[in-house]
Amino acid sequence: MLKAKIRRTVIREWMSLAPERRRSTEQAGAFARSATERHSLPRSRRTPFGVIMAWLKPRTGRP
Repeated sequence: MLKAKIRRTVIREWMSLAPERRRSTEQAGAFARSATERHSLPRSRRTPFGVIMAWLKPRTGRP
């Protein structure tokens, strides 16, 4: 799967959670760890966890 499709899927999954389940960075971290198991990202300089956290960080705490 292309990185853009994975990004869209992960963000869609994150935003579909209830607002109280996506408020903190710790919650984003737990979600990112589980997302790295579900989706295989292409090789990168950053770890898959770091890539997914970069995607989720601007959306953490958003209503």
